[in-house]
Parts: sequence; C-alpha cells; structure tokens
Amino acid sequence: MVSPLSLYLVFIHIALQSIYTSECAFNIFRYPLNRVEKKYGGISENERLRLKKDTKEMFYFGYDSYMKYAYPKDELNPIYCNGRGPDYDNPSNININDILGDYSLTLIDALDTLAILGDAGEFRKAVTLVIENVSFDKNSTVQVFEANIRLLGALLSAHLLIQDENKPFGNLEPEWYDGELLEMASDLASRFLPAFDNSKTGLPHPRVNLREGVPEGSRTDTCTAGAGSLLVEFGVLSRLIGDPVYEMSARRANRVLWKLRNSETGLLGNAVDVDTGKWVGELSGVGAGLDSFYEYLLKAYILFGHPEDFAMFNETYSVIKQYMRRGRPHCNSGSGDHPLYVNVDMKNGGTQTTWIDSLQAAFAGIQVLAGDVEEAICTHALYYTIWKKYGVLPERFNWQRISPDVMFYPLRPEFVESTYLLYQATRNPFYLHVGRDILTSLNNLTKAQCGYATIHSVLDMTLEDRMESFFLSETCKYLYLLFDVDNPVNLNSHRYMFTTEGHILPLAPWLRQHSWDADLFPAVDQVTPTNVSQANCAVIDDERLYGLPLKSQYLEQISVSLGVEL
Repeated sequence: MVSPLSLYLVFIHIALQSIYTSECAFNIFRYPLNRVEKKYGGISENERLRLKKDTKEMFYFGYDSYMKYAYPKDELNPIYCNGRGPDYDNPSNININDILGDYSLTLIDALDTLAILGDAGEFRKAVTLVIENVSFDKNSTVQVFEANIRLLGALLSAHLLIQDENKPFGNLEPEWYDGELLEMASDLASRFLPAFDNSKTGLPHPRVNLREGVPEGSRTDTCTAGAGSLLVEFGVLSRLIGDPVYEMSARRANRVLWKLRNSETGLLGNAVDVDTGKWVGELSGVGAGLDSFYEYLLKAYILFGHPEDFAMFNETYSVIKQYMRRGRPHCNSGSGDHPLYVNVDMKNGGTQTTWIDSLQAAFAGIQVLAGDVEEAICTHALYYTIWKKYGVLPERFNWQRISPDVMFYPLRPEFVESTYLLYQATRNPFYLHVGRDILTSLNNLTKAQCGYATIHSVLDMTLEDRMESFFLSETCKYLYLLFDVDNPVNLNSHRYMFTTEGHILPLAPWLRQHSWDADLFPAVDQVTPTNVSQANCAVIDDERLYGLPLKSQYLEQISVSLGVEL
C-alpha cells in the first residue's frame, strides 16, 4: 500500500528537482505555440523577484498597520484605521464573536509568517508581546474550531519553530524563552475540553466561554468540519505535553462522525446536532462545513502515521469522486464539460445546489497531497477562471447561471494555497502567472488606507472595513512562498506540513511515536485500508511534462463557458 506520506515526501520533493528545473523559466513548451501557451509560457527571474518583493511589502503594509492602529485588539479595520474586538453588546453576533475573543488574534496568527519571511527580530518581538500581554482567561464565547486553528495552531507552530535546533529561519528564540508558548497552548486547549465533557455523543459543542465552559442554552448544531478538524492541533499538543486527552477527544469525535455516514452512499452531511447525533444538514460537498474534515484525515495520517486516518480519507475520497464529480471522466483527455465537484444530497448523491463556494478552492490542494495531481489541475483551473471573471472569488458562485450567489470576498486564502501547492508539485510557470494575477487583484481591488479590506460585492467592488487574521497568516504566506523558491520551507518541503490555517508543523519522527494508541484508540469497525489510487487518481503523463498543466483547448473551453478572456 502506497501511503500518502510517501506520496507527499517522494512526489513533492523529488518532482520539484526532476520534473522541472529553475532554468525552465522562459519557454518550456514544444513548438509551435498557440496564444495561450505563449502567454503562460514563463516568467523571468527578475519578474519573480519583483513579485516576491511586492508580496512581502503587501504583508508588511497589513501587519504594520495592524500593529500601529489595532493592536492589542484582535483585528484591523483597514478603512477607518482602528481595531476590532468581540461584540460584547450583541452576543448573538457570531460572525464576529465566534472568532474574536480579546486575545490579539492577528498577532498570534501571523507569528510563523514572520519567521517564513526571514524576520527573526520581529518574530522575537511579537513572541514577547504575546507572552507578556495575552491571556485566555476571558469572558469570551468563541467557536472551538476557529480558536483551535487560528490560535492553538499558531502557538504550537511558533513554539516548534523556536525549538528547531537547525534554525532554518534564523535565531527565533528570545534569550529568556522557556516554553511559554506551549504553556499558553496547553492553557487554551484546556478551555476547549468542556465542549467535549458536556457532550452526549462525543461530538464537541461548537462554542465555549473561555472562562465558564459551554454556555447554558447554547446552540448544539455544529458543522462537520467544526467537529472533525481538531485532530492535527490536538494531536501535536498531546505529544508535546505527554497527555493523550486532547488527541483522544478529537479522535473520538472523528469516529462518531464516521459512524454517522449514510449507510447507502457513505457520505456525510454538513451539520449535526451534538446532543442527538442526528444530521440537521444533509448537504454533502467539498466546501464550507466539510472541507477541513477531509483535509485533516489525510494530514493527521501524514503527521502521526495512524492507519485509521489513512483508511478513512481514502474511502471518503472515493465516494466524493463517485457521487460529487461531474463532467468528462478525465481532466486532460476526452470530451465533455469541465470537471466540477457539486454539492449533493448525502442520502442519494443527487445534485442539491447549483452553487459552489470559495472554500472549495482548497480541494485542489488536498488532491495534490493525495497524489491526484492531474485532477487537482482541473479543479484549480475552474476557480482560476472564476477569479479571472471577477478579479477575486465570490463567496458562492452559481455554475448554472454563471453568476455569484453570495457576493463578498473576505481575502480568503484557499485559492492561493492550491496555486502554491500545484506549483510545488509541478514547477509549471503557469502557476506563477496565476499568483501574479492574485497579487495584482489584491493590490488593485482590496488595498485600503491602512491595510487590506474585505470586498463587499464582486459586482461593484465596494469594500467592508475588515481584515481577517487569515490574510496575514495564510493569504500572504502562500503567495510569498509561491515566489520565494529558495525559502527554507520550499527547500525542505519534505520536512513541513501546513495546518488548515497555514501554520507550519514539522514532519518529525517523534510525532509518529504514539505509545498510547493501542490502549486508547482501538481500530474503527469496518474501515478498509484502500488506497487513493483506487479512486481513479491520475498522474501527469510524460508527454505533457513541459506544457500547460491543463491543455490549452480545455483551458479555453472553460474560459469561453464562463465568459472569460484569457
């Protein structure tokens, strides 16, 4: 059985060195070239360096503005140049209160981005500010999922970067550092545990008050991703502090969700009641509400080596392809509509909506990690075409009416992430062109007086006064890594993995030593350890190694269908 870890290490690492070389910067295509091939045929070294510089400047414009106008509040309001924290006057405002908790969120979320940009001095300064000024003993009710990926993941990543004896990003350690970030991570995670302790099913309540636990009378419906995307951060914490309770809680939740799959299709819904274990949302897809559950099944196996996670991911990926995929059977051959993953009814696999959402753009990145690179190319091409149509991705796009259903764009990173991972997997300069388009759009359409703002409507490009923390922790990070080919993360891609919030974690042997598994985690019933290759994965054929990742006729096909000029 070929594991996704070997796919991740071997394909990504070796392919980077052998499929393409850095000298292939100008003209990699066979002659004669058509118009599309000429346009995407290469980017000069000087242009790549300019894009790297411009991306770094974009990050620092947002970061410096946050530190000047918003810190110690959680987020920056980039239009009015002030800070934003929880909405204590309106506790039901979960759009704000699920995420903001009066803990300098943006600073914590951006820690490892500072390291990746090579700014060891500012990293040490930021770590000092976090340790000296941030407390989680707050009367704030936050969503466990959001606080886990943005805060806990950031603290663990920064701590592990400091502890790395090889110091690939320079000297990140304050002279006095003694594991304080790990202590903060442990304290924060302990405040999440009431979400599990008060559950009748093993699924975590979606929200906790950081001081009091699960609020009395709070909602019990949670999305599948929210309940099932805790294992990476919880598992790393358990191994760092030697306490299995965190991994045990997260793994139990995953197993409960697994047993709730539809008996006929094997699909999961998108929302479940944590008290009854009954589905309250029966939509199944690869976007909002489900996306990071799939992602963390694969990434948990890559990190920890537990066969159960691998088996669950493979079976899930197989039914996703069986029930959700539409269009021609093969990405780069044959005829028919461009492949598309649609939202379906979990009970029968029938198409349930005619929209896709911007979070689905991350699925191409999951497909890269699973080794299904050919399919990832096709998935990514759809979202690139939508981006070209509007300049950014609308939150929801109706593929039947060819128009946005939900208009806003909150600076999301998912499309940038997939672009970066596909470039790492193929070294095809097409993805550098895509990155340049993204950078140009962000600077031209979202830049405000003191930061980068959410686009309220992709139709008129009006702005909202909010810069979410993931803009610095993910969007800027992935874009910078796309252009910085010599970054330690890229030179040592076999040593790192990204969380769903873009925080880097080491792929280290000590994370795969799980002595308590035999006692605490008996195998799940009826999980067959199949391989993703059985789900009709396809690799890039040798004939196309030096051409467009998606053949020009197919790229032009989808562009014409969406009314976009390449």
